[in-house]
Amino acid sequence: SAWIPRSSNIAPRAAKGAPASERAAGKRAALGAPTVNMSQTSNNPWLHRYAIFVAFATFLLIIAGALVTSNDAGLSVPDWPTSFGSFRMPRMVGGVKFEHGHRMIAAFVGLLTVFLAAWLWVREPRRWVRRLGGLAVLTVVAQAALGGLTVLLYLPVPISVGHACLAQIFFCIAVSLALFTRPGFRWEPAKIIEDPRSPSLRKLTAGTTAVIFSQLILGAAFRHNGFGILPHVIVAGLVTLGVLWVSARVLAEVAVTTTHVAVGALVLAASLVVALEAYQVLGAPARAIQIARAPESAVGL
Repeated sequence: SAWIPRSSNIAPRAAKGAPASERAAGKRAALGAPTVNMSQTSNNPWLHRYAIFVAFATFLLIIAGALVTSNDAGLSVPDWPTSFGSFRMPRMVGGVKFEHGHRMIAAFVGLLTVFLAAWLWVREPRRWVRRLGGLAVLTVVAQAALGGLTVLLYLPVPISVGHACLAQIFFCIAVSLALFTRPGFRWEPAKIIEDPRSPSLRKLTAGTTAVIFSQLILGAAFRHNGFGILPHVIVAGLVTLGVLWVSARVLAEVAVTTTHVAVGALVLAASLVVALEAYQVLGAPARAIQIARAPESAVGL
């Protein structure tokens, strides 16, 4: 009799002309590795709104941290996690209002992040988004620890710079979560065939983002007296070049027609406004002459 296998662990192979993502998923399935479904989506608008709120609160936290450095208030509260040996509210005067206010906003953002991660864990169907929420919690905990070490070790440059850079990383995670939780967001197959020019727009945007982050590192090092301003200025020029290059490529590859229509609408609206203002302020020449001569005739009477 013929031998019939009870089960088979051999995954079906993807077609030869299938996209690279499908071929990679087939290889992971063949090796028994878990596959990540990137095409799923979330449909929870309140979760999305809350993630936006967390990202906005994180932005305010970054501003509060910058105010601490700008006002030399980093050691206005000399201990951590307490403030002057107590968890009670100190007198918010001088640099204390910046340093302790920064700590209060940081604690609030930390609680918001924990709640966001819990919400994602319960309601978010995509595992990779849930893991990103967990990473956000770990990042905010590490950020708090670096902030405490900054105070306890009297503002060492490496830890201070690390504290500033990790804040930017956490902000990027928060913004990413706000994007990924948008209802209907999913990783879909490409809808536009990219221009074959080198570098590709994807690589160009990724490289520009990396250069911007490097600029933030140099700026943090300069603010904390790590070195002079020259490297910061040089990389600022590279950032400007990268942003202009990306803008030009986006306008050339993605949004040429849309931009053309939008600019046309703006020109039309501007022309309409000018025409209406002209008809409101200016009169016909004959009528203007009559209006100008009217007072003279009135005086003659």
